Amino acid sequence: MRQTWRWFGPKDTVSVDDMLQAGVEGVVTALHHVKTGEVWSVSEIETRKMEISRMADGSPSGLSWEVAESLPVSEDIKKQKGDWRAHIANYKISLENLAACGVKVICYNFMPVLDWTRTDLAWRLPHGGTCMRFDFADFAAFDIHILERPGASASFPGHIVQAAQARYTGMNDARKQQLTENVVFGLPGAAEHMTLDGVRQHLAEYDHIDADMLRRHFYDFLEEVAPVAQTLGLRMCCHPDDPPYPLLGLPRIMSTESDYAGLIKAVDLPSNGITLCAGSLGARADNDLPGMMARLGDRVHFLHLRNVRRETAQLFDSFHEAEHLDGDTDMVALMAAVVLEETRRQESGREDCSIPFRPDHGQDILDDLQRQAQPGYPAIGRLRGLAELRGVMTALRHPVAGLGQA
Repeated sequence: MRQTWRWFGPKDTVSVDDMLQAGVEGVVTALHHVKTGEVWSVSEIETRKMEISRMADGSPSGLSWEVAESLPVSEDIKKQKGDWRAHIANYKISLENLAACGVKVICYNFMPVLDWTRTDLAWRLPHGGTCMRFDFADFAAFDIHILERPGASASFPGHIVQAAQARYTGMNDARKQQLTENVVFGLPGAAEHMTLDGVRQHLAEYDHIDADMLRRHFYDFLEEVAPVAQTLGLRMCCHPDDPPYPLLGLPRIMSTESDYAGLIKAVDLPSNGITLCAGSLGARADNDLPGMMARLGDRVHFLHLRNVRRETAQLFDSFHEAEHLDGDTDMVALMAAVVLEETRRQESGREDCSIPFRPDHGQDILDDLQRQAQPGYPAIGRLRGLAELRGVMTALRHPVAGLGQA
């Protein structure tokens, strides 16, 4: 398992020096400033590689850009409207340029309108730190009373609709504004963020697109780009929906094991793979993460190892970002399945026998509370998570465990 770290570029308050001191082996980043649908040029990719390669004092860091996350898929592609064909052509060129610059793993998602969604970006924990949280009643309050989506009430159970009314009634203007900003925060580090009117416009354009149509559009996209990735020796990996269930009346099509099995079957090429995100998938109690790794591991090209705590027994409900070894996902069992998959790959001579992972998200603790890093991406919280995961990995690979080579 190759230890990587997400970095948002020179403006990130967690620096290259910090990454190096955390002991990471590679960097996960993207050209967040490039507008979605445009080409990632070789010069821009090389600039980012150079930024990663140097510490603050100019000395070599020894780190390299190993995973592109994310090379975003435009809304035009998802809806097959407007400039979608040109955007697919640009996507292929970006893949070619990434391959030419030595970046081999490409993470992306196919979530309509919103990327990952949280109602709180700094929810206070009992120990005084903070984490990100998705509160189902708060989200319903946003959807029903702030966004005022037609028919929104029918998307939620009756008790959530009642709770949302009470929450909204108790909100002052500042909380309403904060909740709105949190929900439409969008892709971390992205060049563009949406407004309420922008969300409404996108939702209107999805009126005729159900899950089957969105899935067809997704497979059309993959049929175009996966063969290019295959020829270039790239590994594309789709990130799951976050949360892994429908929001705002929109279809979500990458939320379960069956969704990923369909993805693999639709375009059966080694380049067409999975980002197994334990946090996103773990927000649903019916997702068996260790089992998914055991059954689909052949196509897992990238791992997000984070944990969430589901706050009720309901299938769809509130959850918050937990400590990496203390959420509802059995992280040790999941990592054991990863080690077994890597051992199989090594024995069969696969080049990609070490799967990159990153300690996705983390709680803000200690100096994180003053640093004001990108929400979900603190320095010390992720360092703690990486240290815990590194310890599990080391133990599982020790000869006494009998799972793989030390």
